[in-house]
Formats: sequence, structure tokens, C-alpha cells
Amino acid sequence: MLKLSNFIGGEFASLEENLYIDNYDPSIGKVYAQIPDSSEHEINLAVEAAQKAFHTWSKTPCSTRAQIMYRIADILESKLDEFAMAESKDQGKTLEFAKNVDIPRSIYNFRYFAGHILHMEEKATVMDNGYLNYVQRSPLGVAGLISPWNLPLYLLTWKIAPCIAAGCTCVAKPSEFTSVTAYMLCDIFKQAGLPEGVVNMVFGKGPKAGQALVSHPKVPLISFTGGTVTGKKLNETCAPLFKKVSLELGGKNANIIFEDCDFEKAVDTSIRAAFSNQGEFLESFVPKVRQLVVGDPRDPKTKVGALISKQHMEKVLGYIELAKQEGGVIECGGERKQLDGEFSDGYFVEPTVITNIKPSCRVAQEEIFGPVVTVHPFETEEEAIDLANNNQYGLSCSVWSENGKRARRVAESIQVGYVWVNCWMVRDLRVPFGGVKQSGIGREGGEYSMNFFTEQKSICLAN
Repeated sequence: MLKLSNFIGGEFASLEENLYIDNYDPSIGKVYAQIPDSSEHEINLAVEAAQKAFHTWSKTPCSTRAQIMYRIADILESKLDEFAMAESKDQGKTLEFAKNVDIPRSIYNFRYFAGHILHMEEKATVMDNGYLNYVQRSPLGVAGLISPWNLPLYLLTWKIAPCIAAGCTCVAKPSEFTSVTAYMLCDIFKQAGLPEGVVNMVFGKGPKAGQALVSHPKVPLISFTGGTVTGKKLNETCAPLFKKVSLELGGKNANIIFEDCDFEKAVDTSIRAAFSNQGEFLESFVPKVRQLVVGDPRDPKTKVGALISKQHMEKVLGYIELAKQEGGVIECGGERKQLDGEFSDGYFVEPTVITNIKPSCRVAQEEIFGPVVTVHPFETEEEAIDLANNNQYGLSCSVWSENGKRARRVAESIQVGYVWVNCWMVRDLRVPFGGVKQSGIGREGGEYSMNFFTEQKSICLAN
């Protein structure tokens, strides 16, 4: 059985208490690995190692930092198939998605930010009296990075890459449900020559290891992606300590389809958006949803893999039952998907489409994070905007229309941090990403990430 170790100060380290957490393969419902149940002791060791490394790494030329990051990207790319297979096994998502999205984007995170720091510029101004003002940018210190289970390596590297590019060091804590690719990445750090202590990986549970990291007095900034409830608790801890925080939290992302859209493209992409990562429209949408193959994530024919855990599967099924109680009609799906053979205990749920549900119902308002879609008809552009905005969340949204003026109007009116028009899941790392309302605070991406991981000081020089 695979047994993970923390990565502290450039070495794989043993646990003080020797406690481990069972890690399941969601597709078969069985334990296949164990991860450290780290405590405050391990967090303290990791922070100490990161602090020690910061003194040198923060002064390392950006060209040297970039070279190391390019090497990390190259080695990761050479192991793409291995990492994709591991991500699929650990998370339950399809191998196809891991191979075409998760791992390639993880590689690009390192490549992009390696290139970004080679072309950064700072502002300088000359006043009428000849005084010169310029901006000095300095890395903040040790960053705490906490990543989720839905896009494990992708979102972990989305935090690590800009952090170390900026000259910070870090203590990272991946989700206890999906730690394997993070563990594998540590070997690549060693192969690429990343100095000891620049990246420290501590595995464990949020209330234990995560809380110790967030509350540590020598960790001045926290980047967190996860649930809104946890994000609120994290913010309550950080506020009195004046920590810098970036929170990407829950979402209930609208997918607005107008009658003047490219219909086939809208339907096909909507299915991919709804089920890949866990009227006339229904006549086309529902039959195609029914055709989605649920099963072995490693089978190329599979389009919907397993959910992350038994508890989460039960939560998703509970929402489907709630939809029935709220008057919803189950157009397709609605049950646990029972497979044969080795997958008989896997955490599979049938792709589910629900209609006849009021926008105010819990199923339409709360984040489900499973293969469940609610469909709400609308008559006017204004009604569509109201439907999308009448929600506590504001992470992202998709708009489908061939009318450019309408698409722009709607996109600018939706209260979210990111809008895709006639597309989905396309990312340009130069632009900001983050949520509004209950979906978080802060923005990361390109210069926005650099601003988060650094402090800007203005210096004025007299004649």
C-alpha cells in the first residue's frame, strides 16, 4: 500500500505521532494509500524550514528562479501520463480529463510564471520639482497554500508557481482526499534542483494541520481554495492577525443559453461543463445526458467518473431527494449508479437533470458539487440576469448567444468574477480569477498573483 510522507526542508519526513489517514480510490470504494495525519508539530517544522529558505530564495535572481521552474515544468511534462493516471485514481475523475486538462495546466502554471517574472516592470515617476519616485517590490515571506480536491494538482500548482516565482517560500497543504500527485510533485522539486525548504508539503486534515498553518504567526499570507463555510472560519482566524488572504470559495455557476446561440455547441459544452468535473433545449439536452457513460475513470469511453468520497456521494443523493420534496421533476438520472465487478462499491451517481424547481429552492441555491443540473426557463434578457444574480455565490458563469451586443450586456451584468461567452473552462493566466459575494475575496493570475505574493514599497528621492 502506498504510504505518503511529508516533504519538509527538501526531505521526506517521518511523523511525530505516526498517525495516518486512509485514502480511497473513489471508483472502487477501497483504501489504496495512507497519508500523514499531520499536527501542529509538523506545521511548525515546515514553517521553520520555509523561513530558513526564504532568506536565500528571496534574493535569488529571477532568472535563476525561472530556470528552476522551467525544469520543474519539463520534468512534469515527461511524466504526464503517470501523473494523469495517479490523478484519476486518487480523485475519481476520468483519465481523459486529467490527461487533457489537469496535468497540462499544471505544467503551464510553472512555465507561465517562470516567463512572467522575466518581463516584469515597475513604475517610476518624476515630479515637477525633479523628485524621483519608484516602486520596490519585495516577496512577503512564508505563504500558506491550501488547495481543494476537485482539481488537485492543477490548483495546487496554480498557487505554488506564482508563490516561488515571486521569491516567497511556502508550506502547502493539499486536500486530505487528494494528496497523491502533490506527493509525487515533491520528487520533481528535488530533481529540478529547487533549494531545500522553498516548497514544503504537509498532508493532513483541515481542522488539524490546516488550522495550525492558518493561525501560525510567522505565515503572513494565506491562499485558500475550498468551501465557503471553511473560508469564513479561515478569514475569522486571519483578520485579527492582519494576514493577507486570497479566498476562492464555493459557486453555483449559471449557464445562460439564449435562443440565438449556436445550439449544438451550447448543448454539447453545457453537458461537458455540468458533468466533467463534477423546452427545445431539454429535447436535445436530456437525451445526450442519458448517453453519458458512467464508469471506470480509466476507460476512454467513460465521460463521468466517481465522486470523491462515500460521504460526498450521499450528500449529492440527498440533494436529489430534496429536489423531489421541493417539487422538482427528475428528467433523467437521480440514483446511485451501480456498476459490476471491481467497481461495484464505487461512488458513482447518474448524471441528473432536474426541472420544475423554483429558483429560490435549496437545490437551485446551494452548491452541490456533483453531476446534478437544474434547468430554469426564462423569457427575457433581464429575467435571465435576475436568475443568475439571485444567488449568494458569484464565481463564474457562461453565456451563449450569437448576438455580440447582447452577450456583452449580459456578461457585464452578471455578478461573478469570470464570464465565459460561447465557451467554457478557457483560461488565460494573464487575467484575474476569483469570486464575488460568498465565492471569495481577492484575485490571482498574472500580475494579480504577483501583487498578492509581494509587497510594494514607494521610495521618493529628492534632488
